[in-house]
Amino acid sequence: MAMQIIVADDDAAIRTVVSQALMRAGFEVRVTSNIATLWRWVSAGEGDLVITDVLMPDGSTFDTLPKIKNSRPDLPVVVMSAQNTFMTAIKASERGAYDYIPKPFDLTELVSIVRRALSEPKKTPRTNVQDDLQESMPLVGRSPAMQDIYRALARMMQTDLTVTITGESGTGKELVARALHDYGRRRKGPFVAINMAAIPRDLIESELFGHEKGAFTGAQARTSGRFEQAEGGTLFLDEIGDMPMEAQTRLLRVLQQGEYTIVGGRTPIATDVRIVAATNKDLRQLIARGQFREDLFYRLNVVPLRLPPLRERIEDLPDLARHFFAAAEKEGLPRKALSQGALDVMRRYPWPGNVRELENLIRRLAALYPQDEIATEIVEHELTNDPIKAPGLDAESSKPVDLSASVERYLAEYFSSFGDDLPPPGLHGRILREVEYPLIAAALAATRGNQVKAADLLGVNRNTLRKKIRDLDISVVRSIR
Repeated sequence: MAMQIIVADDDAAIRTVVSQALMRAGFEVRVTSNIATLWRWVSAGEGDLVITDVLMPDGSTFDTLPKIKNSRPDLPVVVMSAQNTFMTAIKASERGAYDYIPKPFDLTELVSIVRRALSEPKKTPRTNVQDDLQESMPLVGRSPAMQDIYRALARMMQTDLTVTITGESGTGKELVARALHDYGRRRKGPFVAINMAAIPRDLIESELFGHEKGAFTGAQARTSGRFEQAEGGTLFLDEIGDMPMEAQTRLLRVLQQGEYTIVGGRTPIATDVRIVAATNKDLRQLIARGQFREDLFYRLNVVPLRLPPLRERIEDLPDLARHFFAAAEKEGLPRKALSQGALDVMRRYPWPGNVRELENLIRRLAALYPQDEIATEIVEHELTNDPIKAPGLDAESSKPVDLSASVERYLAEYFSSFGDDLPPPGLHGRILREVEYPLIAAALAATRGNQVKAADLLGVNRNTLRKKIRDLDISVVRSIR
């Protein structure tokens, strides 16, 4: 007997195309346009899987989802929504949805999700958490790039997996780390952040693990370290690429053994913290240079999460600007808005400082200009006089330099970093690998994880691309369009 799928959506066109795709895949389908009918069918034991929109004419699916999961814990529910926000993804996860997909979506991918859900062994769902979740959004943006982040975060909230967040400066790495903590299973514990780049190298071990009185000159009393302070919660290791090798070795031992010894101490101390690391550096390059332990990289990089720069999610710019203007207004600054021309200028700007640079600009506009609507000329003036230039831009022409010149500049700096010595042998292979990795990753990002399209874009055989993905350890995330 064919599996029965219940499709609930108030849009007749969506019900039709989804039903047709599922029936072609061999499923039996029942459709409805309201929650009352959906609940009647589910409570009567009908349906092997539910696909439902969030907002229905007679209410929100999120209000009914806990009742569905209590009545039929093993029934997979796939939630779809045009309200593509971080909180939508989190609410779907917390209320027991099997998966969340933003509209519009790819029908082939939807069928794949349905097949995967029906093939998985049945398990008891986790207990509902945070029913009183506030509507304030810690992350802003509805772009496809941010949808990938939301879905990944929603899946990691109820785990203790170690996460490494990569991204350029100003993309919001600490904000994501805080979201993982504040909406995760350790939210009742402390969130402790430490910036490796801001601490003298000889004090990092003491900062992390604490020290006994007299452990070193100036240690006049026993001091707790960040691991002790974060016990039962989350420890955020920012700028992990700046951690010295000695501290890396001790951190690896903690991750392997689950215990540490304070500086000057002898008794091991068991630790229970979730580690979230972040860096704006390429850790693989640091490994190739012998500046970062490869075994530590794999311990930290259990779940890699790359935050897109603002130029890759430029469609989020209006939402971000409104968000920052609203924040400035709450602080007592006058209400402001951007003209369409000002927004167009901002869309063309490369944003080397990413979201942090945008936030600073918005606060400056709110504080310094009396106009209610910020005009094009004002934004042009502010951006033209910004001393920060985008990386890879020529200072005179403000045009991107070509790849060959960028590589030449990189190699010159690379060789100079070794002083009178030469880099380790195998430079040719390392350079090719470092170029190949971002090239393939960019092609996969542009094709939203579709390896067939990526292979065609790169002009390589599909099997070759698969081998490269495997050899380079590239994380492939399929997105829903």
